[in-house]
Amino acid sequence: MTGPHAEFVVASTGPLSTIQDLGRPGLAHLGVPRSGAADLESFGLANRLVGNREEAACVEVTLGGFSATVHGTALVAVTGPSTVVRVDGREVGSHAAIPLENGRRLSVTAPRHGCRNYVAVRGGFDVVPELDSRSTDTLSGLGPAPLAVGDELPVGRLSSGWPAVMLAPPAPCPTAPSIALTVRYGPRAYRLVDPGVLAEGVWVVNPASNRIGVRLDRPEGHDDRRPVHLGQAESASEGVPLGGVQIPPSGQPVVFLADHPVTGGYPVVAVVTPTSLPRAAQLVAGDRVRFVTG
Repeated sequence: MTGPHAEFVVASTGPLSTIQDLGRPGLAHLGVPRSGAADLESFGLANRLVGNREEAACVEVTLGGFSATVHGTALVAVTGPSTVVRVDGREVGSHAAIPLENGRRLSVTAPRHGCRNYVAVRGGFDVVPELDSRSTDTLSGLGPAPLAVGDELPVGRLSSGWPAVMLAPPAPCPTAPSIALTVRYGPRAYRLVDPGVLAEGVWVVNPASNRIGVRLDRPEGHDDRRPVHLGQAESASEGVPLGGVQIPPSGQPVVFLADHPVTGGYPVVAVVTPTSLPRAAQLVAGDRVRFVTG
């Protein structure tokens, strides 16, 4: 469906729009973060809906506001939390393959609940790779810069066979008062006076959260305890995993996301399970979170 030499010209980016793929796994020993799509589940679905190979690059749109005009013809899909997708101002729905004719403008608005949407085009966005990845790493600066108005995004050739299904139901909006993240304790839980405090009560997402990590506070007016370090000397920096829950001296947890640093000096006392990571990547400021063990 995507025609030869098709490209998109970015018309607006919203708060942050970046190119993302599967990132740069396996290079942490060289000090290179994984980066890649923060919500790999939504990223993978977008690529499947247009019949792409799994490594094809998408646009990750943070809190909406992205639009681009296609030159040529293309087949696109938008996934992630439910949102309004328009072509030349007309609503066309999300989580389905959408054909675009030459000169049409695609726009993605902010989701009512959630943070990040993914725009896939059949063939993938063909920006210049760095260390075998087209991902923008907001921490290290590797990969292309965040998208800007006027950027030209050529369409590549990373498509495969046509999918059997080209639409999927979006995930239902959360209705619970808090979002549960499943964690497993370790590797440094012993460095807290009482690691169980992490799973007590609720936490609220701090506005300083980003692709590096989700920062959490106790809600105002709540007297729930914060984790407290044991009186041990600060340890040397060591590798930290995706989804690691680090506890700084303030007792305010940080859940590491895609652009997290490769090492850290504060104890990582738990790790969010892979099935909960997409939920962590969709948290926005003010969301309430509780940790459960599993």
